[in-house]
Amino acid sequence: MKAIAVRPAGRRVEIVEHAEPRLQSATQVRLRMLEAGVCGTDREICAFQYGTPPPGSETLVIGHESLGRVVEVGPEVEGIKVGDLAVPMVRRGCLHAHCRACREGRPDFCFTGDFTERGIKEAHGFMTEVVVDDQAVMNVVPESLRDVAVLVEPLTIAEKALAQLWHVQRRLPWGCPPGHGDQPGHCRTAVVLGAGPVGLLGAMALRHAGFATYVYSRTPAPNDKSELVSAIGATYVSSDRTPPARLAEMAGSIDVVYEAVGASRVAFEVMQVLGANGVFLFTGVPGRKGPVPLDTDLLMRNLVLKNQVVLGTVNAGRETYRTAIRDLQAFASKWPAAVRSLITGRHGIEDHQDLLVGRARGIKNVITLSQGA
Repeated sequence: MKAIAVRPAGRRVEIVEHAEPRLQSATQVRLRMLEAGVCGTDREICAFQYGTPPPGSETLVIGHESLGRVVEVGPEVEGIKVGDLAVPMVRRGCLHAHCRACREGRPDFCFTGDFTERGIKEAHGFMTEVVVDDQAVMNVVPESLRDVAVLVEPLTIAEKALAQLWHVQRRLPWGCPPGHGDQPGHCRTAVVLGAGPVGLLGAMALRHAGFATYVYSRTPAPNDKSELVSAIGATYVSSDRTPPARLAEMAGSIDVVYEAVGASRVAFEVMQVLGANGVFLFTGVPGRKGPVPLDTDLLMRNLVLKNQVVLGTVNAGRETYRTAIRDLQAFASKWPAAVRSLITGRHGIEDHQDLLVGRARGIKNVITLSQGA
């Protein structure tokens, strides 16, 4: 079968012929892959910044944002049937007995770093025609989400971050005046850094939770992203035209910053205007660039005197996938046009070079792996 792979030793991105997998255990599930999303991680792997093939292989099949159709199940599989739509998880836990996180099914908190990630680290990914994996990593998706379910995995980034936010805020539960809404963030303000897919999905999650939400991105409005932001009831602010101090004046006290841009300079500039008792959520991984000057005294002073929390989070556990599926249904009901507009292009496998190596364009591009399913 065909697959899109990188060959790090030769620095090549290519379509390869890959052995079609078969069920190897009674609890495995076989998927005909329908779609794979293209994200910044895929492009960085194709630029050979990282990405590790499985042991003994010279190639790594890439792709971790995916959607498949179940075509075969093992005799002990429960809760999944042929014909279901499914999104498989990305990370697989380490095998160390002392890693409590992995032993408890939370590989996103792995202590050892010896996890594998499909399409990223020591395991083939989902940009291929057929995938086999265990039922434990499969997440069934309603048929009503067929057109947008490839967004589940990137949405898990925001869902994991918000789960950690609510856990942190047990230290000081946010009290909101009665009669103004029953959503947990309805009297609080959030800023999203970046208007890519992860940022826009994060903005939807924050708006769904009731936060007054500002999306802070470089490109001046109007543009497709600013229109989408307005459609969900959030406010788009251009970082080219509005410095962080002015953003804080517009937004008032900033309770949450959800970073989804991977640019450390912008992130730490905005951290300086985080409000009292605020939480800063890092989800991006910066590329290799030169050092960034920081007023470290100001940052440290704010963290202490304002009781601030800075949190890094990597997606995602099983519960986070379930929450993402549930919330994507809610988003699609509340903002159907906005959710659909996140996917700006669907392309055949033959377009892989342009999508993975060429100039990034649009919001979310998707590679179609099977037709008519």
